[in-house]
This record gives sequence, C-alpha cells and structure tokens, in this order.
Amino acid sequence: MRGRRSPNWLRSPCGASRFRRRRPARRNHCRSPPAGANPVGEPATLLSLRRRSRVDGQLHVPAGVGSEDPAIASVCEDSREVRVGALFCCVPGRVVDGHDFAAEAAAAGAAALLVERALPVALPQLVVREARAAVGPLALAAAGSPQDHLELVGVTGTNGKTTVVHLLSSILECAGRRCVAVGTLSGALTTPRASDLARRLAAARAAGAAAAAVEVSSHGLSQKRVEGLRFAASAFTNLSPEHLDYHRDMEDYYRAKRTLFEDARSAVSVVCTDDRWGRRLAEELTGDVRRCSRADAGLLEAAADYSRISWRRRQITLPLGGAHNVANAVVAATVADALGVDDSEIAEGLRRAPRLAGRFEVVAESPAAVIVDFAHSPAALEQLLRAGRSLLAAHSRLTVVFGCGGERDEAKREAMGEIASRLADRVIITSDNPRGEDPASIARAVLAGVEGDGADLELDRRRAIAVALGDAERGDVVIVAGKGHETRQIIGGRSLPFDDAAVVRELLRGRSEVATA
Repeated sequence: MRGRRSPNWLRSPCGASRFRRRRPARRNHCRSPPAGANPVGEPATLLSLRRRSRVDGQLHVPAGVGSEDPAIASVCEDSREVRVGALFCCVPGRVVDGHDFAAEAAAAGAAALLVERALPVALPQLVVREARAAVGPLALAAAGSPQDHLELVGVTGTNGKTTVVHLLSSILECAGRRCVAVGTLSGALTTPRASDLARRLAAARAAGAAAAAVEVSSHGLSQKRVEGLRFAASAFTNLSPEHLDYHRDMEDYYRAKRTLFEDARSAVSVVCTDDRWGRRLAEELTGDVRRCSRADAGLLEAAADYSRISWRRRQITLPLGGAHNVANAVVAATVADALGVDDSEIAEGLRRAPRLAGRFEVVAESPAAVIVDFAHSPAALEQLLRAGRSLLAAHSRLTVVFGCGGERDEAKREAMGEIASRLADRVIITSDNPRGEDPASIARAVLAGVEGDGADLELDRRRAIAVALGDAERGDVVIVAGKGHETRQIIGGRSLPFDDAAVVRELLRGRSEVATA
C-alpha cells in the first residue's frame, strides 16, 4: 500500500513536509487573544473598543446626542475616507490638524470621534492625551486584534528594509509559515498609517497568514504607526544620513529607530553591527539581543543578477546582485534563526526568494548591463556604485543617472554628487520627484559636490536615460538610481507616469528596431 502524502496545508511551499524535528523558538509569540479581545466579525462599539484597546480616554457626549456608545464599523484618520459608522481620529499633524475636519467627518457619516480636546460636534467623543498614540490600539481592536494571531517581525534601518523583509518572508514560507510582507513595495508609505496597518494585518490573518514582516520607518515610529503591536523579533540593518529634513540630527534619527526595540516591544532584537550605530544599539539594548554582521557570510561570487555566498557551511545562491545584499541576507537569516527556523529551511528560503523590482534590478545585460535601483541616500548610492564597479570588464565604464528628491533632505545633495563623481566614470544629473522645488536648483546643489571632470545635466529624466544608454558600449554598466520600483514622477502638483525600468526597456527596444530596420 502506498504511503499517504501529507495534505497540502501541512506541506511547505518549498516542497518539504512540515513533519520534521525543528528547533523550537524561545517563546510562543503567536499568543492567544487576551480576555475581551474582539473576535473577527463581532460588532464593536465605542466603549468596547476603549476597553479592548486599553486606551486611557474620557467619554464626552455633547448635549442632544442620542447614544453615548455607538456601533463602530471602522477606524480612520483621513476625513476623505470616512464612511457611515466610522470612528474618525482627529490627529494633529505638522501641516494640518485632524480636529479641523471633525465636522466634515460627521457630515460623511462618522459615528464618533477620537479627539485631544472636546469639540462642538454632535457626536460621542473619546478624549485622550495623544490621539496619534491611540489610533493603532483602537484600529487593531476594531479589526479583531489580528496581531494576537500573527508572528510579527519589524525591520528598521536606513537601507535594506525592503530586501530583508522579502528575504525573511521567503524563508518563513519555506518553513511552512505563510507570511505577508508589508512595506515600500506594497503601499504608498513604507510603514502604513496605523489604521491601514490594522486592516492589512486583519486581511493577512483572514487569508491564512501565520506571520507578517513589516518595514518600520523612522517616520512610522515617530508617528506611532506601530503602536499596539508587539513583535516576535525586530531587526536593525544600518543607519546613515537620511530624512534629516524630518529629524533634527543623526542622534534624533537614531533615537527614533531605537524605539522599535524599547518598552518590551520586541521579544528578540537582531542588530547588524557593521556600522557604529548598530554597535551602539547592541550595547544599549537589554534582553535577548542577537548580533550579526556581513562577516557572518562569505561572498564567493557577485554577478549582476545573483550572488553566491557561504553561510554556516552551506553555499547559497541568492537571486540578488550586489555585494551589499550579503548583509541583508545575514540579517534575514539571523531573524529566522531567532524564530526557530532550521538552517536548511533558511538556506532554501534565501535561494527561492523572488527578485525585487527596483532593487539592483538588471533590466538589460547586453551590450551593456543596465541596472535600476532605489538608492536615494548617500550610503545607498555608494554601495550601489561600488557593486556596479565590481561588474565592470577591463577598460569598461560605469555611468550613473540620478537626481535628488525635492522638498526633502537638502544636506545629502552635495554628498551624493561627490560620491557619484568619485565612483562613476560618467555622471548624469537629472530630476527625481522635484515636487514643488525648481529642478534646476536641485541639480545645481548636487553638482556642487561633483569633483574632477564634472557631470552632465539633463533635467528631463527620460532624455538623461537615453543619453546614458546611447553612449554605453559593450561591457559597460549603466545604473539608473533613485526611483527603483516607483512608477510616478512628482513634478509640481502633478503625479505623472514614469517607470525607470519601463523607460529603459522602451528605449532599448527602439534602438534594436532601428538597428534591424
């Protein structure tokens, strides 16, 4: 009689049966719901959400309001998204204050308000000290507390978050733990707004996910977008100058990142100690801290579209080019190890990881290699260009096309110009989401850092890419940096279609058609 196969739901996506001896995790992080948790589908009311979320707030009911405990259908922070039965959260921001839109939300059908001060609006109001910090717990409670049924992992750092999250997701899938990735490639914000994140986690749980890997930005931490979540593990990749238009200085930036690991928010802390900020963080943290480093894996071969590494006596071919991705693979592997995943499943998950749009994406290999990448900070650009140089054949040239975003950190512009001129043979400065700034002014700021023979300025990004491709010869490497996976170019108040990889393919296709005509 033939032996029975394990049913599909017991078999991992990598084909191995889940009936195997596995090193247990230190702790069961996928907890049972606490007493009073709101099961999916159970109607929620304002007071039940306050109780279940443990939000400390006082109920204010204006005269003439019929019910002090209305049914709540959803939680939202944007008055334009209010639907009938919503709890509208009046969150003060840097530019606008949600309290100013309370009447608009009421007219749209909101059932109640979350406020920091009582308002002359005829709706029940939950008055709290800090509305921003209360949104997450309330939204999670309204969504059925999905975080209590998911193994959560948070990844923070200046660079590498997206790659680590997707590598880790692949590993967990190979270990038989269905995982959803939340971050830059799946939404407009690296870390979704608290109410959106709660809905995403609820949808993941409903779809059968067992885990969620979440990119956690410094903005997301400062703006309390992950409030109410507890992570089975959190990882720190690196820190370098970025977002200094938002943070006062590097110390403020670092402290924002560190909050992911404080107040028992993360059961296990995985810290890459390849830079001084990581070494400092590892020293300052208490509890279960796992250090890791790029040195934990050996780079055996680096090609444009893959890397071969050695890790724990295993040779692994990563579907990612660039030596800088070795550190990302090590961070993902260390997190998986902390979660109790076997080394064999870690290795298989790394091998099977999908290639990522706009992350060292090889768009063409011949006659010149053309790579599109999201690098938009000084450190990321330097890593990218070093990886590009390592691919050059003898007597070949490296060309980079890039710009800097408008209405963003101005201090990095000159630094990126210096890095580009030092590491590339040809530099073409162009536009990259200039927003409300003058593109020429941004380009001049980048040009101020350029040394040596200077750089070419072509503010039309499509023409800049065309120039780079037109001058490239066999064996050269052309890197188009800054936008990566993005498919829009923001100029003034307009968001226009623009996809670097698609533009490269279109231009190369046009050249090919001309050559064969």
